[in-house]
Amino acid sequence: MRTLATLRRAAGLLNDFRFEQSDPARFYGSLARDTADMVEALTPDGLDGAVILDVGGGPGYFADAFDSRGAHYLAVEPDPTEMHAGGLEHRGTVRASGQHLPFVDGSMDVTLSSNVVEHTSAPWEMCDEMVRVTRPGGIVIVSYTLWWGPFGGHEMGLTHYAGGHRAARWYTRRHGHPPKNLYGTSLFAVTATQGLRWAESRSDTTTLIAAFPRYLPSWMWWVLRVPALREVLSTNLVVVLQKR
Repeated sequence: MRTLATLRRAAGLLNDFRFEQSDPARFYGSLARDTADMVEALTPDGLDGAVILDVGGGPGYFADAFDSRGAHYLAVEPDPTEMHAGGLEHRGTVRASGQHLPFVDGSMDVTLSSNVVEHTSAPWEMCDEMVRVTRPGGIVIVSYTLWWGPFGGHEMGLTHYAGGHRAARWYTRRHGHPPKNLYGTSLFAVTATQGLRWAESRSDTTTLIAAFPRYLPSWMWWVLRVPALREVLSTNLVVVLQKR
């Protein structure tokens, strides 16, 4: 994964964030390709023939990126509005809650959650479910936006540093409608420390094989070792577990 984490990649992803609201196909298409590259780099046996579950698959932009690599892609999405937002055909999406995945134990080779943890009120229950449905030897990848980072407020910008509820009120006043990611309803404050503690709590059944800031070049990954600094500069934490 370190070989992929270049300054050019980081700059491209950060630039694409500007288009999340105005051009979602561009934003999510770029994110899908990068996610597939990341998962492939983190999967020892590669993606060809692998069964991948994407928890919180959203509009379905990730499907083609994984299918093109020979994977069998499945997704879970609880929100029908979000599921159909891109107007894409959902060939392998199940409407269900991430806290209650409708799959048997040990049925997935790779279980992925990309930028979902911060949108659920019970994120670590969802992550526990991801571990449950992953087979022994399989990989669990959890990637999420950190609240204290510059993108923690999503479309509310840096105003989230004044408090989530206050930022939502300011956004509503300025735009005439509430933000898509409404603090306390569809956006929650999660930290890097919480994710690392969750990974440690699963050490009875999993091995932590990687933890890194997703959108930073590899030469900046050292920030994750500094507790206060990592919450601000890491922007997005990736936690990778292998189930035993």
